Order: sequence, then structure tokens, then C-alpha cells
Amino acid sequence: MPLRVGYVREHFSTPLLQFQEADQNETFSLVECPSGTGQLISRLTKDEIDVAIALTDPLISGIANGSTAYKLCGSYVSTPLNWAVITGKNTKYNAISDLKGTPIGISRLGSGSQTMAYVMAQQQGWPTEELQFKLNNDIHGLIDSVNDGSTSAFMWEWFTTKPFVDAGEARFIGSVLTPWPSWLIAAHPSPSRAHPDALRTFMTSLSGYVREFDSAANRAGPNLEVIKAKFGYPDADIEAWLKTVKYPEDCLVIPSKVITDTLSVLEKAGVVKAPEGGFLAENFVDQQVVNLT
Repeated sequence: MPLRVGYVREHFSTPLLQFQEADQNETFSLVECPSGTGQLISRLTKDEIDVAIALTDPLISGIANGSTAYKLCGSYVSTPLNWAVITGKNTKYNAISDLKGTPIGISRLGSGSQTMAYVMAQQQGWPTEELQFKLNNDIHGLIDSVNDGSTSAFMWEWFTTKPFVDAGEARFIGSVLTPWPSWLIAAHPSPSRAHPDALRTFMTSLSGYVREFDSAANRAGPNLEVIKAKFGYPDADIEAWLKTVKYPEDCLVIPSKVITDTLSVLEKAGVVKAPEGGFLAENFVDQQVVNLT
């Protein structure tokens, strides 16, 4: 059976989409999850996908908080994610500091939009236990919520939200970079759903497309045309994003420091609580698949 791979259709997924277009043996199928990592984790839990390419922080916090629906099995993007802080077009909020004590929109519980709100609160010195959240499913629901006043702001990836801001539907009031590499790959631990051999084969092939996309030759021009054709972003936005993003040489490698450093930040933000003796990075990965360095 082909692996069912969940993903979010945005510019980061370009190497994955190129892999699928070339996959003549149909070794995997893509399942789009527009609501983001919370939806990806939910679909892993419900046996709707076998593999998820998702945001680092919700994946790690999910395991830390007891999820057994997946283990980490690889890396996807090695640079931080730039989270835009977005408010409505006519609201009174003009800076992140204005948001203290107000309801923040999130896509789903456990999503990156929620964990990054905790990180933002930590950076601002706000009590994280006082954060208020309102679920709004996806970026369209989130934009509606900041414009109808039911939330003050939400957080989403910068370039994905920029077209809505350019169209006058919302406003940027700040941004927060993740203190960790932005994307990892997770899979259900059952061999009947994601066999280690199939996972290694998938990840090895994906690594080739990632390296090709990340090459100097493709960064010099072809990547811009591919992303423009797939997503319709303006040239200037694509060029700006390409200057900020890097992919791993080998998707089958996860530095243990990524896991431990992310857990340290999430613990300080109140998202996870360490067990007695602390967290062990090896408990977060499928050791039959990934190389933990």
C-alpha cells in the first residue's frame, strides 16, 4: 500500500510536490491538510494518514504530552519559521504588546499557531496561563475572526499571510521567529501503517528532491518559476523567502539538539512539563528509521 503523506500545500512543500510529480510507481499519495499541524496530528491519530510533514514544535510537544500516534522520523526544513502576527484591518491593535489579555485565534488545539502564541507570550513576559484562545480552523476563519472582533490577532507563516495583507484584508503588527528548525517529519509507529523500510525509501528519495531544490543552480532561477507557477506568489516575495530558507542534506537525520532545545523553550513557555529525570531525545524518534545525531 502507498504511504499516505499529510502535508500543508504552501511554498515549503515544493520539493515534496516535485517528488510526487516524478513518482511513477505511486509509492505514496499526498493528503492535503490546510488547517496545519493540528489537523495533521489529528489525521495521524484517526488513521487517515501514515506520515506527516509538519511543524517542529507541535510535533514535539504532542509526544512530550503523551501522544503515541506518531514518532519523529526525519527532518524537512532546517531554518526557523517566520510567524507573522496578524490583526484585523480596522482594529485598535498596532503592536504585539497591545495584545496582552486579549483572545488569540488559533487553527486547532496543539497547532503551531497555539504553541507560538505561548512563545510570543514568554518573550513578552506575559503569564502564559492567562492566554485565551479561540479555535478558527484555518487562515480564512482566522482572518474572519480578527475582522469581526472575536479575536485580537492570530499567528501564521509570513509569506502565506502576505497576499491577504496586500489585499487589505488584514494587517501585520509584528513577527516571531521560531527558536528551532521549522519542519520535521513524523510517522505512525505501527509497521502495518508505516513500515520502516518504506519510510527509509521515501525519506531517501525525498532527500534527493530537497537537495536539488536547495542547490545553487536551482536557487538562481528555476525555483522562482516553479513556486510562482504552483502558488502564484509575486517574484519579490519568492526571492525574499528563498533567501531565508534552507533544507537538510539528509532528511533521515535529526540532530538531538533540535529536540532538546525545542523542549527547553516549550517547557519555559508552559507548553510541556518535563518528567522526573528530564526528557530523552531518543524517546521522541523512531530509532529504526531516523539517525539521531
